[in-house]
Amino acid sequence: MDTTHRTDQQRSADQRRRELLEAADRVVLRDGPQASMNAIAAEAGITKPILYRHFGDKGGLYRALAKRHTDALLAALRAALDAPADRRRRVEATLDTYLAAIEARPQVYRFLMHPAEESGQTPEQGFDVGRHSAPLLRRMGEELAEVIAERIDLGPGSEALARVWGHGIVGMMHAAGDWWLGERPCSREDLVRGLADLLWGRLAEVDDREGGPGF
Repeated sequence: MDTTHRTDQQRSADQRRRELLEAADRVVLRDGPQASMNAIAAEAGITKPILYRHFGDKGGLYRALAKRHTDALLAALRAALDAPADRRRRVEATLDTYLAAIEARPQVYRFLMHPAEESGQTPEQGFDVGRHSAPLLRRMGEELAEVIAERIDLGPGSEALARVWGHGIVGMMHAAGDWWLGERPCSREDLVRGLADLLWGRLAEVDDREGGPGF
């Protein structure tokens, strides 16, 4: 009975945490980097101390939101890489998946990647997220490095080279996407094509890893 009670409590706590993250998402979609703990607590119909009880502090809430969105983005990127198409089309589909995600939810992207100071707020008013964006990008770089290592034969030193490629591609996507989202100098299709052209020379030459899922 005691074990069942603890399991029910954990399930209830997990459900409550999801509800609070959904409330935070709604505020972020509305306010972007200006989202504050006060606004999120009000959206959830609770007091700020209760919000802190669930996430520790605003950094804890940010990390939970970052994980939620990064998990979804990485799943979408892996699906694009696994699509039944030739390598060039899968490269373009993967780039397009990332760009489509930040285009569809620009406020979420700005919340995750830009510090509150850029919106004219102090960290006490909003989320000082600039110091958190580097770990998020590093996680994406490591995830992509694992995909590359399991799919492509890069020869001697392949593990280190896969990490070079993974972090390099993520850095390129992030920098180009950030610039494009802010200025819109070209269509998404043109940006995808240009980035794919930049990557394609080496990608076109390497062989799939024997026994791997292919790239």
